[in-house]
Amino acid sequence: MDIDSQKPSGRADELQLPWVEKYRPQRLEDLVSQDDIVSSITNLIDSENLPHLLLYGPPGTGKTSTIVAAAKRMYGSSSAYSSMTLELNASDARGIDVVRNEIKEFAGTKQLFNKGIKLIILDEADAMTSDAQFALRRIIEKYTKNARFCLVCNYVSKIIPALQSRCTRFRFAPLSRDQIEGRLTEVAEAEKCKTTQDGIDAILRLSGGDMRRVLNLLQSTAMSAEVVDETSVYLTSGAPLPADMDQILDWLMNHNFQTACEQITAMCTMKGYALADVLAELTSKIMCLENLDSVPLGMLLDGMSNVEHRLAFGPDEKIQIASLVGVFVRTREAISVS
Repeated sequence: MDIDSQKPSGRADELQLPWVEKYRPQRLEDLVSQDDIVSSITNLIDSENLPHLLLYGPPGTGKTSTIVAAAKRMYGSSSAYSSMTLELNASDARGIDVVRNEIKEFAGTKQLFNKGIKLIILDEADAMTSDAQFALRRIIEKYTKNARFCLVCNYVSKIIPALQSRCTRFRFAPLSRDQIEGRLTEVAEAEKCKTTQDGIDAILRLSGGDMRRVLNLLQSTAMSAEVVDETSVYLTSGAPLPADMDQILDWLMNHNFQTACEQITAMCTMKGYALADVLAELTSKIMCLENLDSVPLGMLLDGMSNVEHRLAFGPDEKIQIASLVGVFVRTREAISVS
């Protein structure tokens, strides 16, 4: 028997998929969030009155899943879906030539055996060049009778006003804890992951309302540890452990400049913490301090924002750690003087 003919079964292929793709919702009814948006799009599809769409919001909130599920509801069979839908990732195919050739050719032709309008999905449309967006504006007008366009992006401000005005806009908000937890538990049970409540809480805390990050973090933690608990989640993600953040905050609030610099630098070096991650966790902890007045809180946040801004340009982290400690020392001195 020819070895090449021994192809793996569909089940084996499915098992090799990343969980974020394996458990991607296939129907609009399977989506766990954005109920108002899903309801509106469902009504538009059922009434055969779908306009051009602009879906925008943070990553991992269900934008692409929503429009793909909507397309499958419109066309039903997989053959009709593949022939009537054009999916492009605009971050890869973002030039004017793609708009003039591939998109224009697809929108301008009719299928012999499939009736209805075509659907063109442009994912990450905010990465398209300005020239491509201006060219797309005219194509949207010209082929409205034959096709509908759906632009998916994270930052709506990067879409030119001429395109925004031609689309019905839907904003996708970050997912709430209640919306994420049910799907997270369902996937963990399906994959037979041993989880603890503090591990689930840690994943929810680190995800920031991003379902894609939730599933990726769950899968990577389950592959690297026998039990998905708080410690294993933080170690897998590379985020600073809560106990370490408490220690860092104690050094900043109660120790002198030299001691705090040395201890924080040593911890970040030994455990591989990025200062940007430390700043993010530190901000959350400072905002929860009840005995800190608004004036010193403002001084701390202003100083920390300057440190974060400088980090974006890639300077030496040890210098920025010293700068962070200096922000806390100055604030403590201002409090003592007052």
